[in-house]
Amino acid sequence: MYVKFANAAKLSLLCLALLLLAATAALAESAKVKVMEKEGLGKYITDAKGMTLYAFDKDTPGKSACAGDCLQKWPAFSADKIEPEGGLAAADFGTIKRDDGAPQTTYKGYPLYYFFKDKAAGDTNGQGLMSVWRVIDPAKFPAK
Repeated sequence: MYVKFANAAKLSLLCLALLLLAATAALAESAKVKVMEKEGLGKYITDAKGMTLYAFDKDTPGKSACAGDCLQKWPAFSADKIEPEGGLAAADFGTIKRDDGAPQTTYKGYPLYYFFKDKAAGDTNGQGLMSVWRVIDPAKFPAK
């Protein structure tokens, strides 16, 4: 009888662990995106932690031109589900499959990136870098 109880207890713990793992994975798959504003820069899109998201002028809708060393400095932003805030529309976000097979979140079709030198919420160190990296003002993106 003790053996059956011990096995049932182990099975229950395993089921609980799997449920917790699934719940954690579900939470990790969803990401909030919001609009922040900075004097001298204006409005721009960030993740839930306030980390700035960037667009690369060499990208085209649905296609990233940033690979290899570029991704070391400009890591791709990826989330399975976007929860937009601050007037952003969920329909403006999507996902592409990069040439390396990894998913990347897009805004109005354009891939989104972080910048490796942004260390704290509100940092915008990548703005205008090499005249091809830009913060995203939702009202002005993409530039016409």
